[in-house]
Amino acid sequence: MIELIDIKKSFKNSHVLKGINLNINKGELVVFIGPSGCGKTTTLKMLNKLIKPTSGQILINGEDISKKDTIDLRRNMGYVIQQTGLFPHMTVGDNIGLVPYLKNWDDEEIRKKTCELLEMVGMEPDKYIDRYPNELSGGQQQRIGVARAFATNPEIILMDEPFSALDPITRNSLQDELFNLQQKLKKTIVFVTHDMDEALKLGDRICIMKDGVVLQYDTPEEILKNPTHGFVEEFIGKNRIWNQPEFIKAEDIVIENPVKALENRTVLQATEIMNERHVDSIIVVDSENKLKGIATLKDVRRNIDRKLTLYDVMEKNVVAVTKGDSIVDVLKVMNEKNVGYIPVVDDNNKLIGLITRSSLINVLSGQFLDEEGVGL
Repeated sequence: MIELIDIKKSFKNSHVLKGINLNINKGELVVFIGPSGCGKTTTLKMLNKLIKPTSGQILINGEDISKKDTIDLRRNMGYVIQQTGLFPHMTVGDNIGLVPYLKNWDDEEIRKKTCELLEMVGMEPDKYIDRYPNELSGGQQQRIGVARAFATNPEIILMDEPFSALDPITRNSLQDELFNLQQKLKKTIVFVTHDMDEALKLGDRICIMKDGVVLQYDTPEEILKNPTHGFVEEFIGKNRIWNQPEFIKAEDIVIENPVKALENRTVLQATEIMNERHVDSIIVVDSENKLKGIATLKDVRRNIDRKLTLYDVMEKNVVAVTKGDSIVDVLKVMNEKNVGYIPVVDDNNKLIGLITRSSLINVLSGQFLDEEGVGL
């Protein structure tokens, strides 16, 4: 969709961008983030030719934008900035309908679209369409700015710190609304922010920049788990992943190679295995390592004199989680089902490992010990 190829930008003797290479897929919301002066806003403004690169190419749908008509390019992109950019002498309706008007839409079509967009951003058309920007709160003005960006149904929307000047409550509300809109409309959105919480909340992928270079470009989950640069780790915060527990997956905390046995093992054999491994339960699998059940030492001893297999005595209705379930999901299942351990399986029900209450406590307490160590 959008491809940046070795983009460099210099202002006199200052090298603002030092060779940016990026691909942004259709329908993604990509967040650019980094300290002031890192080049994130410069990169954004190059996409609609507000700033031209010193060298390199920018392709949109395979077409070099330097060869496209600038006015046409901009009219087919949405653009939202921090100060909203609303024209104070124009009504809300005229602000939203400006680009459709410039593209020669008829009046009825413009009004219909304007009403749809006002409803989309949670503002009643009859109440707001004839008001002026100075009659609106900051949050309402920013909603109008977002609505205007969607006016011609553009493929690409650029957003340059659109919510940074708003109070925290309004900001959180607009972040939620943007997220919901993106889930519904799947536009290609390039979003600049200096707030890591906002980036994690909104981004499909996050581009972390510093001194005109890209340090890491990846999913929020991967950046939290595996920062590839010391600055990235410091920038996001060492323990930030614990503030985003939905990114901690079962596969990250699983006990691998738990005590297990085939379902056709006898109860006598199972007893020996558990005694040898000093455990009081055993996971039962078939020959393909698919989860079949769990048997406790109590289950086995109750049937020790009978020629039974694990299949005969095990609990077959076993609660399990998949490797992609978050730690939040795991804790919820454990509490709802009142179980002290839970097997982890893949999409084919093959056993990956086990999570126990004690292993969860070890993981969580380890995080707090790490935090204390940082302060020493």
